[in-house]
Amino acid sequence: MGGTSESVGATEVQASTGAQRAWRPPDERRALQLVLATIWLFDGILQLQPFMFTRQFGATMLAPTAHGNPNTVAHSITWASQFISNHSVATDASFATIQILLGLGIAWRPSVKAALAASIVWSCAVWWFGEGLGGVIAGTAHAVSGAPGAILIYAVLAVLLWPSDRDGPDPAFIAARAIGERAARIVWVLLWGGLSIVALLGSNRSATGLRDVVRDLGDGEPRWLSALDQHVATVLGHRGLAVSIALAVVLGIIAVSVYLPLRPARAMVAVAVVASLVIWVLGENFGAVLSGSSTDPNSGPILALMALAYWRRLPQAKRTPHPRRELSLEGT
Repeated sequence: MGGTSESVGATEVQASTGAQRAWRPPDERRALQLVLATIWLFDGILQLQPFMFTRQFGATMLAPTAHGNPNTVAHSITWASQFISNHSVATDASFATIQILLGLGIAWRPSVKAALAASIVWSCAVWWFGEGLGGVIAGTAHAVSGAPGAILIYAVLAVLLWPSDRDGPDPAFIAARAIGERAARIVWVLLWGGLSIVALLGSNRSATGLRDVVRDLGDGEPRWLSALDQHVATVLGHRGLAVSIALAVVLGIIAVSVYLPLRPARAMVAVAVVASLVIWVLGENFGAVLSGSSTDPNSGPILALMALAYWRRLPQAKRTPHPRRELSLEGT
């Protein structure tokens, strides 16, 4: 009996040790995946706000995104908004459930690939029917208020964080592990270069364009945030064109920085993160999450998360411990 209990105890210790060895802390890419999962969960929670279960969600938030789009796009958005308005409770509950499941799926290792793939499909559908293609075709997109549509960046980030690695040398940044450095750099240039161009289109070229965008953000917001909007709008005044040009220059430099050497590339990633957060606070009012009628935190946080996926890593030779050092550690 004693021998049996000892063997059982030894088996339990071995199983516990094996479980500890099997668990591994998340690497950099997995950490970014978990942040993306958290944002999806937050989106699902926002979708459960009382306003979302009313007819006004489809009528006042979705239907207006049809304006300015091609007829095919506009008609499909109008049809979808009417359907959602007529079945507001069922559709909104479904939307919230889908987004919560996407977040949980990305957070659970065995389902991460399926959840990321599903998030790409869902993001593209929402970008079309819920955001009117981000206002890019309609000409209403603003670099400081969510262009090219936050949900589209979710889809791009899902591709960049796909849990597979290409053959060849270790890439210089996390976003290149799945699709390669060349493709990842093209994605970066297209996104930030596109934002730079959008910053100089439409009303952004007028003297008061940015002022009007920021001034109108205060509707439905807490008093302190509305006061901040009015103050920023006053500071902008008739300087809209100059600010737009300066913003376009900064975004353009960020776009080409992915081809710079290690240190300046890292510096520009930091600038991209700061620029994303400034846009989120001053141009997006924290995604209007305090108004009770926001479906997501807008593009600021997801842009910052994407920028972190491009943080330039040290060359592999500098990241790999020296063989003698590894042997000494094993000996201890």
